[in-house]
Amino acid sequence: MTVAQPIIRLDQVTKAFGASSAGASFKAVDRLDLEVGSGQMLALLGKTGCGKSTIFNMIAGLTEPTSGIVTVDGRNPFHDFDAFRGKIAIVFQNDRLLPWRTAVQNVELGLEMLDIPPGQRNETAMHWLGKLGLLGHEHDYPHALSGGMRQRVSIARAFATDANILLCDEPFSALDEMTGRTLRAEFLKLVKENGKTAVFITHSINEALEIGDRIIVLRRPANIAIDLRLETETTVAEKDEIRQKIQNVLAM
Repeated sequence: MTVAQPIIRLDQVTKAFGASSAGASFKAVDRLDLEVGSGQMLALLGKTGCGKSTIFNMIAGLTEPTSGIVTVDGRNPFHDFDAFRGKIAIVFQNDRLLPWRTAVQNVELGLEMLDIPPGQRNETAMHWLGKLGLLGHEHDYPHALSGGMRQRVSIARAFATDANILLCDEPFSALDEMTGRTLRAEFLKLVKENGKTAVFITHSINEALEIGDRIIVLRRPANIAIDLRLETETTVAEKDEIRQKIQNVLAM
């Protein structure tokens, strides 16, 4: 599928690792073509081992493809890694908060790395803690916060840098269902309100349907089995049909 004004592009990307006993490498991604448009919320869905995290790592500039080209905002994220400081933010499966820093100090961390003055970074951090419903907990340490609250701090930290691109690696999978659903809705609202582009990795069909305005289902080695868009007027019945279609592909 071609997307207008792609901000992320993978062109015939293959990623292979190591070598088997027969001498062949393990192929995690196989000749993948993918474009993600600016302002899109893409849910990247697939079973464990289908290559989702490998794609994530290549977009983040943490690894480079074996062949093919990955570009983010027109640049190579692996070779131009330093150019993406403050332009890409990552929300991990675990909150990854520093235990010796308070909530507000954790949110300020990325701003410190960008050399933002102390007063401005505190103001920004407090703004985003407020957006995530954590005012009154800004001086709490991670051990005093619930799992959902810690993940809210993690989300606030990602938004505080004002990065245009958010990469999310199953950020709500460790939470209980109700907390995860609430945070998904809040996260999606913030992404849309602030005009961000997000790639959201998940293995949950329901989560993909809740959060994505575009869903890509991957088959192993990572290539696209389904690529579809959801509109605000997509009905429950239509979502049920989509869910069944995805289930059929994942069952193969």
